[in-house]
Amino acid sequence: MSQPASACIQEQQFLEAFQQAIETQSFDRMILSQYQGELAQLDKIILRMVSVQQQVVLSCLYRYQTQDVTKNYPLDEAPALLESLLAQCKQANLFTTSAEVQLKKNKKKAMLTRTTHKSAAAAPPLTQQAHDRAKHRYVDQDSYFLQPLGITDHKAQIIPSMARKWKQINKFVEIFSGALAQISSTASALRVVDFGSGKGYLTFALYDYLSKHGQTPFITGVELNPKMVEFCQKVATQAQFTQLDFFQGDVRTYQPEHLDVMIALHACDVATDFAIHSGIRLNAQMIMCAPCCHKELRPQLVSPEVLKPMLQFGIHAGQQAEMLTDTIRALLLKAYGYESKVFEFVALEHTSKNKMILATKRQDYTAPDQAVLAQIQALKQMYGIEKHSLELLLNEQWDQQDLGRKC
Repeated sequence: MSQPASACIQEQQFLEAFQQAIETQSFDRMILSQYQGELAQLDKIILRMVSVQQQVVLSCLYRYQTQDVTKNYPLDEAPALLESLLAQCKQANLFTTSAEVQLKKNKKKAMLTRTTHKSAAAAPPLTQQAHDRAKHRYVDQDSYFLQPLGITDHKAQIIPSMARKWKQINKFVEIFSGALAQISSTASALRVVDFGSGKGYLTFALYDYLSKHGQTPFITGVELNPKMVEFCQKVATQAQFTQLDFFQGDVRTYQPEHLDVMIALHACDVATDFAIHSGIRLNAQMIMCAPCCHKELRPQLVSPEVLKPMLQFGIHAGQQAEMLTDTIRALLLKAYGYESKVFEFVALEHTSKNKMILATKRQDYTAPDQAVLAQIQALKQMYGIEKHSLELLLNEQWDQQDLGRKC
């Protein structure tokens, strides 16, 4: 079925805007959405210009519901490719350094709009935008350890089903890199403990990153599953990561004497509190946690009168308990000398537990901040909370017979 003449004109104008952006090196990216073609489960297509082996190409990321697939095309094929893709998508958004151009279509007409915005700093030449993209990646795609972990194949290409895990790894190292620049330690040796290291995706990535950026890492992954520990130790040996080791146990059985960075991603329930306490007790310069399974405060929660209409719904009560648990954790970190942040780590499709608590040590700390501790007490009183494990641990009031809970 042919399109109305107006739609063809609008599409042609959109293609001309794309061509102009390429010629003036102002092209940032393009997103094609509302796909109507024959490729099943394709949600959107994201186009960027990258340099591969000093050759500028059009890189197309095909985002399916279950995987991402990237294909690169020579620039001289770009106009024909884009024209074909536009015919199969109802919406296209072109982003340049100075404007956004949007094309929206329906059965009767097409609408083309342009929004101008303040230009950021001039875009670097395309030859500097490597897809050699190692410049934009925090982990080198050709790193050996990615193959035995199942992230890349024997040609160092990302396995499609692991594309989101690859993004998670890079996002984690990006956050770590930013926090590392804020801490005062100038020593080249950095001692890191990763509680709940699992298959070691992030543990290996961190060791690799630090080794390539002038640091001498001493990293220990702590994991309950003995088979995972054995597997990761074997990969570390094969990768010649001589100062990366794995310990079979948990946050209570592994007791380091010193650490600079404490990591605990998805440590179940009060295991997160034990991990944070270890970091504070050992004067860690950085603490990174992604909490999981907030069970401790939920049964204690007493709804304030004004909030009873809201918290009568179980899902809201659960969310409130989760928020209260992590708020107290972040405030305790603040009280004990840390700059603390709570934010969304990354949109992880394989888990909804994507919140991160990031804390970096302040050098002016001398004693617990009583004003912050008073805020915590006010929150506990408001919700009828009598016990928060991290607070008890910091006050040396933890009951050794209460072994906490596991998922």
